[in-house]
Amino acid sequence: MKKVITYGTFDLFHQGHYNIIKRAKEYGDYLIVGVTSESYDIERGKLSVHDSLLTRIENVKKTGLVDEVIVEEYLGQKTRDIIQYNIDTLVVGSDWIGKFDHLRQYCNVVYLERTKNISSTQLREKSNEICKFGVITDNADDLGVVKETKYVSGIHIERVYSDDIAVAEEFCNKYELNSYSNDFDKFVDDLGIVYIKSSIEKRYDYIKKCIEKGLHIICDFPFSYDNEKCQELNRLAKEKNVALMENIVSVYLRAFTQFLWIARCGEVGKVLSVNIGMSSDFFKYEKTLEEMSVLAITAVIKLLGTDAKYVSKNIIPGDKDDMEYCSLFFRYDNSVARIEIGKNVDLHNHLTVIGTNGSIVVEDDWWNTGYFKVMKKGVKKVDRRSFNFEGTGFRYLIQELQIMLRDKRYECNRLTDSEGEAILKVFNQLDD
Repeated sequence: MKKVITYGTFDLFHQGHYNIIKRAKEYGDYLIVGVTSESYDIERGKLSVHDSLLTRIENVKKTGLVDEVIVEEYLGQKTRDIIQYNIDTLVVGSDWIGKFDHLRQYCNVVYLERTKNISSTQLREKSNEICKFGVITDNADDLGVVKETKYVSGIHIERVYSDDIAVAEEFCNKYELNSYSNDFDKFVDDLGIVYIKSSIEKRYDYIKKCIEKGLHIICDFPFSYDNEKCQELNRLAKEKNVALMENIVSVYLRAFTQFLWIARCGEVGKVLSVNIGMSSDFFKYEKTLEEMSVLAITAVIKLLGTDAKYVSKNIIPGDKDDMEYCSLFFRYDNSVARIEIGKNVDLHNHLTVIGTNGSIVVEDDWWNTGYFKVMKKGVKKVDRRSFNFEGTGFRYLIQELQIMLRDKRYECNRLTDSEGEAILKVFNQLDD
């Protein structure tokens, strides 16, 4: 008996899904279909999935062509399934050509052309479930945002705005967007989400205009140097039922969330210190020391809280009076934190939590947390926790925003107002 397996989300089940299942069945006697779990869909960026897992499984079974349905829950499961079920042929869509060639050592791999002119994405678009996305910028570098949005279902980046029309045109052409503008009202027409990537001095005005237009907003942090203005924007966003999210990617990463939970739950005992090192050399896109400091300060505040008793700074400027090296020291009642940040400085990149019963360590570019190590006192084995991480991480922020909008929840619980205020307070000390 020849066994065949195929995989998919099978959301908003349509003729194309039926066709690929029917054609897969023709390659053998026994057909297994793997339906992606909701958690795996989220991890891969498919947050606009309409149907529940149970509904999607039931729709697959209703075809009458499937002998067995399993749930695909993690990256790499296909290899395990092929071996476990003694599969002869793996069937996948032609949009994955070459992606699974490495599995030919276990079974035959067939790429089937998908049914043209129909897809779940098109069905969502007809139901107005595609959210149009725009970018406000000062320069023609997208920091990877355009590419990141392509990995998130239900999002389509439409156009770009800049006060400088030449910058807007260059950005539009460079990233092949639909249009560009320096007319704000024309730019925001029919958009749902705007990402504001501008100087701090301009952010407050842009955010306020977007809130008044009812747009959901992602903006680099801080929104303003003035805490009162930040509070005003948060208040206005709540009144208008729009989401206003800080672009601090690390707090939206699954690994960072687990890192925080382990540190807080006492798995390595009471936290005594947090040590952070960052070098601009490790960033794919150039970062200023101020931008890097936001990430580091956020990590300290999330780990140790907002009530630091004392914060000191040491700044060594570069040749052009810009910050070249910065160190920060935080004193809490029963713990301390140290941050070292360098631009073009050979620093060891790491985030380390030291507790009374062990430590937690993230090496290298810890702000893109994909894994960390837990080392406990008296235990020789190092516990390595790994999580899927792709791209710049911006897609995971967009995913969180989609979940919020789907649930009609417009306040993000990843960074509280008090945490934002505490981060801004320390950030402002860098310029004192």
